Amino acid sequence: METKILPVKQGSKTLYDIVITEGMKDLHAYLENFGSKERTVVIITDSNVDPLYGEKLVKSITKDCKEVIKFVLPAGETNKNLSTIESAYEFLIENHVTRSGLLIALGGGVVGDMTGFIAATYLRGIDYIQIPTTLLAQVDSSVGGKTGVDFKQYKNMIGAFNMPLLVYMDLGMLKSLDDRQFASGFAETMKYGLIKDAKFYSWLIENYYEIEERDPEILSQMIYTSCDWKRKVVEKDPTEKGDRALLNFGHTIGHAIEKAKNFEMLHGECVALGSVCAAFISYKHGYMDKDEFLEIRDMFVPFHLPISITDLDEQEVLRNTYSDKKVSDKERKFILLKHIGRSFIDTTVTDEDILDALKEVIYKPGED
Repeated sequence: METKILPVKQGSKTLYDIVITEGMKDLHAYLENFGSKERTVVIITDSNVDPLYGEKLVKSITKDCKEVIKFVLPAGETNKNLSTIESAYEFLIENHVTRSGLLIALGGGVVGDMTGFIAATYLRGIDYIQIPTTLLAQVDSSVGGKTGVDFKQYKNMIGAFNMPLLVYMDLGMLKSLDDRQFASGFAETMKYGLIKDAKFYSWLIENYYEIEERDPEILSQMIYTSCDWKRKVVEKDPTEKGDRALLNFGHTIGHAIEKAKNFEMLHGECVALGSVCAAFISYKHGYMDKDEFLEIRDMFVPFHLPISITDLDEQEVLRNTYSDKKVSDKERKFILLKHIGRSFIDTTVTDEDILDALKEVIYKPGED
């Protein structure tokens, strides 16, 4: 598989490269460019990823670094909190990591978000690298410099924009993902087609079987296109003052469902449900016809993503939308669709709209 490189820029300056490859063959060259032979490198991973790739990464980069140490976080969204961050700070202090230290986030979105936040705040800022190991992290969370932690189940309420030195993707790591985690990541991939690129949306459907089989060349193209769209949006709006909010399609209601279900569902599963709701509101507001809404809804199904849910209190979900970090002065920013591939920011979505949309996805046995 050919290595693909996407530079993320600020004006004419390259902030960092997104490297899409198979294996770790090029990583050492980047580390050397970052002066790793004079730096303590700290791999931050979690208890799920560490047995798979932790020691493998340590062994592969030790010769390129002054020192390599590893800190293992407890896995899961429920551990994405300030208490876990404190334990990481303590580890770094006890191991005498200075401002010249370099952190490597080895894991999914939770590890990447937390490592980026640690890097932004420890000693007022040190460098870090993203090595995302899940599809969701590769196509979305590792790119763009958003970092953060949850606060009392309010998702990503505390954080910072902090750009990495490098995002390095080894597509071979996707082989260890179970089917549910893989599908969760695909929800974020589908998002780019829905908000920006109708041709990419069609391409995803046309390549369904190859995606399901995890064909390396197809995955490489899929991830490249996803990252390219996110790169374009982030370069234009690095701190989410404008169009970067489009990347939150499906996320306002999705995050609210995620919280209502106590994070028992995967992020991408909740985003799929939120996307169905957003598409329904777009239809209700007259931006698309019913057939287009139904197509969007139903296309999540073959990719093993939910379009309905049971045991969910719509009033609780509605309340949760007001605690989303994107709410400003009680004004919720919703991302709606005019058509597949054409999205916009809307602030006119009402509580009634949200409740009507939730009725479309909440299945109550006995009401048929």
